Amino acid sequence: MSTYTSLLKTPGVGRIIAAQLTARFPFGMLSLAFLLHVEHVHHSYAAAGLVLAATSIGQAISGPLTSRWMGRWGMRPVLLLTLVVCFVTMVTFTLYDFSVPAFMALGFVTGLSVPPVQPAVRTIYPKMVNSSQLTPLFSLDASAQEIIWVAGPVITTFVGTQVGTQEAIWLAAVFLVGGGAWFIASPEVGRVRIPRSKRAFGKVLARPTVLLATASGFLLIGACAAVEAGVVALFGEGSADSGIALAVFALGSLVGGLALGHVPVGPWALARRLAIVFVGMTLAVFVSGLLPLSAALLVAGVGIAPALAVMFAIVSSSVKFSDTAEAYGWAGTGQLIGSALGSAIAGFWIDRIGGQGGLLVAAVFAFVGAVVGAVFHRSLPDLRGRDASPLPDTEPVPVQPS
Repeated sequence: MSTYTSLLKTPGVGRIIAAQLTARFPFGMLSLAFLLHVEHVHHSYAAAGLVLAATSIGQAISGPLTSRWMGRWGMRPVLLLTLVVCFVTMVTFTLYDFSVPAFMALGFVTGLSVPPVQPAVRTIYPKMVNSSQLTPLFSLDASAQEIIWVAGPVITTFVGTQVGTQEAIWLAAVFLVGGGAWFIASPEVGRVRIPRSKRAFGKVLARPTVLLATASGFLLIGACAAVEAGVVALFGEGSADSGIALAVFALGSLVGGLALGHVPVGPWALARRLAIVFVGMTLAVFVSGLLPLSAALLVAGVGIAPALAVMFAIVSSSVKFSDTAEAYGWAGTGQLIGSALGSAIAGFWIDRIGGQGGLLVAAVFAFVGAVVGAVFHRSLPDLRGRDASPLPDTEPVPVQPS
């Protein structure tokens, strides 16, 4: 904890973490809020799954593209434009009981306009702390991120089931505007300039670490989203027990992030952490009742934030600074698509076999993630005792003949 305390004493670190966390919070709420709203209107989890699939396509396009734009036009103009468009489409989503194709179109535009806050802040971090503090900062950020991916759906569940599905989306829109404005106004967003990348768009995915972080993030967050949908369906739309179970899930991730997130990253680090998630989610498939399910989700949660910290560190340590925004854009896209598709696939199986189907989908996602981490462990850099800062951008210097 002393490591994290000294980090938070570094000027600006606590503020930028809080600002980006608030700005990104609605995207831990939105998939489940859309799922609940469309299911409420059309009485079909399958219809909701189609809407989330359309949203995920928009997110897939936007992540690396808008991140790349930040190197061309600057962070603030791109963040502001995407925030405005995203807010308008989110609110429009709630104004009428649209047909499924219309909901899909709105979901697509919402996904397309997701503000690239995550790649922006990941690019800023190495400029705020020294190299020895960077890996612990990624760990602290990963723990904070779990508030987005796990606690966000808890709030969505309570609001969506106890107040209304429209209100759940409106709440996400409030977080988007308030947090987005706070982050955009942060001095660091104006000070850090991302150099224009000289590489072709998408070429950064040729880096094994970037591809591995993108695929692993997709599988991990997909598992989390499937758990959320499964738990809500298991306890019923009007039950508060689903919120309690998901809160325990969030607690496990927070504890795991603070306890394990600072452990040095070795080649097997990702596989081990994802294996913890798989074990907990498999246990959840075979238990029933609030307490046993919560205990299983507590175990699963312990591996989530440490796994994300590994993903952030291996990307940062293996790409040039000018490519970091796009690299994190791809990784963020993987997570966002995982969230949407995890909910979508879980929705189809919930319609078939009930809430347990969502938990089964989560266990499968987590299993594949652990296997991917194990099979490709040689692609992970050994960061034990090494600097996780991005590679410097260098150019040949002309030398005059003597």
